Amino acid sequence: MSAPVVSVDATPVRAIALILIGMACISVNDMLIKLLSGGYPLHQMVFIRSVIGIMAASVFVWLEGGWRILKTERPGLHLIRALLIVSANMIYFAGLSVLPLGLATALFFVAPLFITLLAIPVLGEAVGRHRITALFIGFTGVAVMMLPATDWSDIPRAALLLPVIAAACYAGMQVMTRKLGAKSAASAMAIYIQLAFIVVSCVSYFAVGHGRYAEGLDSESLIFLLRAWVWPAPEDIWKFAVLGAMSAIIGYCLSAAYRLGNAATVASYEYAALPMAIMLGWIVFAERPGWIMLLGTALIAGAGLYVFARERHRAAPGEVPGPAAERPLRRG
Repeated sequence: MSAPVVSVDATPVRAIALILIGMACISVNDMLIKLLSGGYPLHQMVFIRSVIGIMAASVFVWLEGGWRILKTERPGLHLIRALLIVSANMIYFAGLSVLPLGLATALFFVAPLFITLLAIPVLGEAVGRHRITALFIGFTGVAVMMLPATDWSDIPRAALLLPVIAAACYAGMQVMTRKLGAKSAASAMAIYIQLAFIVVSCVSYFAVGHGRYAEGLDSESLIFLLRAWVWPAPEDIWKFAVLGAMSAIIGYCLSAAYRLGNAATVASYEYAALPMAIMLGWIVFAERPGWIMLLGTALIAGAGLYVFARERHRAAPGEVPGPAAERPLRRG
């Protein structure tokens, strides 16, 4: 069941406020997961986060029209979409456990560039020299961050690829969603995603929750994925509670912002997450950004913002924007 269409010009300030709230919550969410990654497995965090999140999202469902809005004509599409988001999240969080917060966030922001790239074979879109140049600059930023620098010389090079792979998964989901034309209320989409997280984390518990596969491993990312479940320590319970609240707010804010505002305009405000992540990394984890990280971040952010500027320039009034600006770029 499709939610009613809202004029993009009616509430631009509200859309921008929603996306900024969503970005702030994502930054806090990532910070908490990184804080907890040393003592708990990822699938346990995802399960607790999603159980709390789905309860909070249910309140938004009730406010937006009740359980009837969960009915959809495309359940298969929502399932594929949710599983791709779950994959992007799990891969990203595995990288986040060993990477500086600001660095992981910056590398994930190649998602709009992947979306533009995938639009060529999947959607048959022509990409001109301006966006090709932006793609080259953005991926140059990724290459710069992959240099063997003293900023993170103790981090395995392969770990730097995890946020990039997560961004590619996320981009594939976005392009597929646009191609198939799925539409639902913001709260309904948040419920679908939380359900997918719960199912995947339960399957992970039965497959690897005993922790035997983590024994003898050196990779912190793999240990994070395969570690045994443990009961949360009293001092960590509030962190899990906040994670759940962040999950519900993120899912709602991102979906609602893109339904209320012009997609390319709203998407450009997602880059507020970059300084937020760098600041939290500095304050909480003492991760002082070096010049290589700042240069790579500037190249990626500049390329992504340029892609969105081109989308606004190309789209006439009433015209559907291009794929890079169609849906939220960040994780749900």
